[in-house]
Amino acid sequence: MSDYLTTRELAELLRLGERKVYDLASSGEIPCVRATGKLLFPRAEIAAWLAASRTGPQVAEPPLPAIVAGSHDPLLDWAIRESGSGLATFYDGSFDGLERLAERSAQAAALHIHEEEGFNTGSLRDRLGEAPVVLIEVARRQRGLLLAPGVADIDGFGDLAGRRVVLRQSTAASQHLFLSELAAHDLSPEDLQTPAPCARTEEDMAIALQSGKGEVGFGLGAMARLYRLGFIPTHSERVDLAIWRRAAFDAPMQALLSFLRSDRFSARAGEMGGYDLTHAGQVRHNGASG
Repeated sequence: MSDYLTTRELAELLRLGERKVYDLASSGEIPCVRATGKLLFPRAEIAAWLAASRTGPQVAEPPLPAIVAGSHDPLLDWAIRESGSGLATFYDGSFDGLERLAERSAQAAALHIHEEEGFNTGSLRDRLGEAPVVLIEVARRQRGLLLAPGVADIDGFGDLAGRRVVLRQSTAASQHLFLSELAAHDLSPEDLQTPAPCARTEEDMAIALQSGKGEVGFGLGAMARLYRLGFIPTHSERVDLAIWRRAAFDAPMQALLSFLRSDRFSARAGEMGGYDLTHAGQVRHNGASG
């Protein structure tokens, strides 16, 4: 996410036409800069301008805890630590993250929910309506069947009957997708051997397979390289960060968002493999401002 908004992005934020944004800028009513003939709007100054324009009683909202919940993504998890953001994490799946976002026990949640029309947006609207939450793309990534060392006779979901399969928890979006793939191949969890307990993160899944607790699991391609596992890619998915807008301008989240634009972040994605940052930083949903 850039430190500057374009005219179109600001128009979407304010629910105005682009012509009206140009008029506000021309009259000096709104903070802006002009570079090579193009108008740009400093994000932090726009937030301050909006706060200064507020009327009516000031109702103090309790601070949002500096926690990122939702799906475990190893690249994002690394970035949260390396950015020095100070943000804490609580990973228990995309659907758990949505609940924590809705109850305001987290200021952000990582999501990768497969939907008929794309990813995450419909699920976010269903749970939070048009709440002031912004959805920012972090990366595209590969998902598929991770194979334990020495396993070479599995080519797809249809080969999983009777195999030792490491599962994820019910609040994980990957588990929902895995169950739908099983059903499409006329299989159910009862047709598998499922060692307990389930893997609660992508890394837990990889460790369980590397240590021989299971033969196969539905995980990330990035884990295959890190843990020397076999990998059969089956899906490409988008992982987004859903953030309460009032937390997006705070120092911890700004530190993380700035780091996601850095060369170090890009280099790490290349080292891990299985990631595509082509559209990273794009706003995928912007809830109402009220």
